[in-house]
Parts: sequence; C-alpha cells; structure tokens
Amino acid sequence: MKETILSVGIDIGTSTTQLVFSEICIENMASMVSVPRLKIIGKRVTYASDIYFTPLLSEQEIDATKVRSIVEQEYQKAGVTPEQVQTGAVIITGETARKTNAAKVIETLSDLAGEFVVATAGPVLEGIIAGKGAHAHLESKERGAVVANLDIGGGTTNVAVFKNGEIIDTACLDIGGRLVVFSDNHGTLSYASDKIKILAKSQGIELVPGARLSKEQIAKLTSAMTSILEQSIGVRQTTPLLETMVTDKMLRLDYAIDYVTFSGGVADCIVRWNDSDAFAYGDLGMFLGKAIAASQMFMTIPMLKAKETIRATVVGAGSHTTDISGSTITFTDEALPVQNVPILKLSREDESLPLSQWGDLITQKIDRFALKEERVAPALAFKGPDAIGFDAIQELASNIIRGMASVLSQSGPIIVVVENDLAKALGQALKAQLGLKKHVICIDTIKVENDDYIDIGKGLAHSKVVPVIVKTLVFGY
Repeated sequence: MKETILSVGIDIGTSTTQLVFSEICIENMASMVSVPRLKIIGKRVTYASDIYFTPLLSEQEIDATKVRSIVEQEYQKAGVTPEQVQTGAVIITGETARKTNAAKVIETLSDLAGEFVVATAGPVLEGIIAGKGAHAHLESKERGAVVANLDIGGGTTNVAVFKNGEIIDTACLDIGGRLVVFSDNHGTLSYASDKIKILAKSQGIELVPGARLSKEQIAKLTSAMTSILEQSIGVRQTTPLLETMVTDKMLRLDYAIDYVTFSGGVADCIVRWNDSDAFAYGDLGMFLGKAIAASQMFMTIPMLKAKETIRATVVGAGSHTTDISGSTITFTDEALPVQNVPILKLSREDESLPLSQWGDLITQKIDRFALKEERVAPALAFKGPDAIGFDAIQELASNIIRGMASVLSQSGPIIVVVENDLAKALGQALKAQLGLKKHVICIDTIKVENDDYIDIGKGLAHSKVVPVIVKTLVFGY
C-alpha cells in the first residue's frame, strides 16, 4: 500500500519570498499478516516558484497584499488549488518574523494554504528545516559524522548541527546579507540594522543613512561578520561581540564539528562572488560571500556542498516539516485537523511515580499551565513504559481523565501524545471510559517537548496514520 500526499512550503524571508510543492510518499513496510508499519519513503519537489524580493510597506511592516498575490500567482502557475494540499508549512523567517504584522500575514494566507498547513517562525525550527533542505542531516548520517549547516539569509544565520542524521544543537546569529542596504552601486547607505551598527562601530565604521561606504570599509565590516561566524562554530576564540550578535543562544560546542555546509542566499555568493557586480543585490550579500570564501575556517573544518542553497528553507518547509504518527493509534477523524496545540509534557521523574498519583500530578501541571493564558487546551505528552498490561492501561487512562478534568469541560478533543508504541490500547481505554463525552486523539511514535506546539492533520493511508508537525517556536523571539 502506497499513498502520495501533496505538501506546500512557503518561505517569507528577510530578502526573498518563494514557494515549493512537494510529493511525500507513504508506504506500509510490514508484511500482509503483520501490524501495519507505515513510513515516509520518498519526498520529491514537483514545483519550485520564482524567487521574489519580499515586499515591504516599511522597515516595520510586510506588504501582506503583495505576498498573497505572489502566492496566488504561483498556485496558478503550478496548477494547484488549496483543496489539493494536505500538509506543509508557511515559514516567516529572519528579520521578517520580527515585523509588526507577521501574524497578520499568516491570516492573509490561511485560506490559500489548504486545510492543513502550518504557520510557524522561529530560529530553532528555521535552522532545522534549512539544514534538512540542504541535506546536512543526510550527510551526517551517511558519513557517521557531525555536520553543521549555516543557513545565511538576509537577516539571520541559522546554525543546525546534525550527528548521525539527528539534530543535536542549534543557534541563531544576527548575521545576514540584507542587514545593510544600499541605494546605489556606489555604497550609499539607505538602511542598517541596529546590531550591525554595533559591529560596524567596533571596526571604526559609522553606519549613517546617506553616507557612502568604500569597498574597503564594506570588506572590513563583512570580515568582522565572518569572524562572528567563525567564533560561533568554534574555529576562532570568542569575543564579547559574539554574544552581542547572538539572536537566541550559542552552540554548546561540547562536540567536534567534522564538516560544514552553507545554505541561504549568501551561500550562492560564497562560490560565485563577483567584484565587478558587488552591489548586484543592493546589499552586503556579495561582499559577505567573498569574505566567507576567504575564511580560515575551511583550514579547520572541510566544507561539503549543500543540496540546496537559496531554496533550502522553502524545500525543507515543503518536504521535511511533516512526520507521521505510528499506525496503531486512536483518533476520531471529524475531530481533525487540530492546529497550534501547546504541549504539556511529563518529566522522567513524573513518570517514575505510581500510576495512582498521575491524576493529581496532571491536575497540578494543567493548573500551572493555565497561568500561561493559552487559548487552546494542552495536549498531554509523555514517553510511556516499554511494556504495559491491560489493568495498568485502564488505571493510566482513568488517571489521565481525572487529571485532565478541566480540559474535558472545554470544547475540542482530549489529545495525548506518547513516544512509545501504546496509543491504540490507551486511546481505546480513554474512549471506553469517556463514552460519548469527548473526542479522543491518542497518537504515538512522536517526540515532543514542553513549549512545543503540535498540529495533527486528517487521517492518511485509509486512516491508519495522521500527519504531524511539531513546531519548536511560534513567533518566539
């Protein structure tokens, strides 16, 4: 049994806006007499849009109307209607995620994005998506190595570190090609971000709109930007300026990086910078690419060629945001899809308590969770035991119901996310004990953490699995 679903990725970045459609193929890998074991076996980009400069109304606002027009135009070119799209992601990234109307842009696109498409932003998720779009995760798996992908866009550099195919660390820096914008080909400054002004001042350069920067000054500034990148991955001694330029957090660096890959618009400039056309994009992109190409980091860490560069984030959004649940799960299809559901996860210490104490424990956590003023009731998440008997399942279900009493009084389903494979038995026990009082969604083989948000789509493969997207941050920085 195979099923192909259509996914969309829309990336509204600091410099560019683009869209891709991808086909994701799901197949049952088990034998005819075994419990179904469905896996994603293939991902293929079927349509890639033109690349547009992200339309802005001002330094603080995105032009939502023009963004929508771009997306509508590309849907028509691809011959796709919103009803055909089953999963995917709208990603607002970099400096654009900090615009005052970023959430409004998502609302503007919501009816174009199909029934189950996710609106997300944040440096952690963006870095992971771009790293997967660049295939850094596959390089790390194939080589049994640690690979760091630096996705350098217009506003930020998102770093994602993979080991043997799994993400182990992320960071984000305010380093990007469009943090300085020129009004002509002579270096006349029209815009500079606040943080880049601090970095420039450390080099004796004042970034004042209307001033003209020489190519030597620009080279000095982009050399300093490259130094920040070198410091961030551990190939140069750190300075206080690194902390200044960090967006969220630095890499732990309690591991050695074996290889580095580059994606994002600036990645193209690393391999094809051109002195005679240095102001081609009206920003620092070409200069920064040249500075990185001359970096000594490559004497320490070999560079691998990324599968995607400027399209890494949008390809990752279209192809790598979606996972699928286990195939022995419990859900009511009319209760789906659900979106932006916050996660409340039990700790290992919590799970070590006797099942009889779980009800009170869950109640306490939900009461504290309510202080966050979430508008949507949380999904309860835990790892779960490797093996559990019938009586223990019944006790676990009754304590979950007791602990989530306040959730039961709200509209919407009760949602439980288990890491181990026990969602079918637990979900059936929850349904039996609740009767017709509440829809139950109980899924497994999905790993989430506190402060994550989860989206669950309608059933696929004859309702044996559901598509799931875990979002690490939503407009979170």
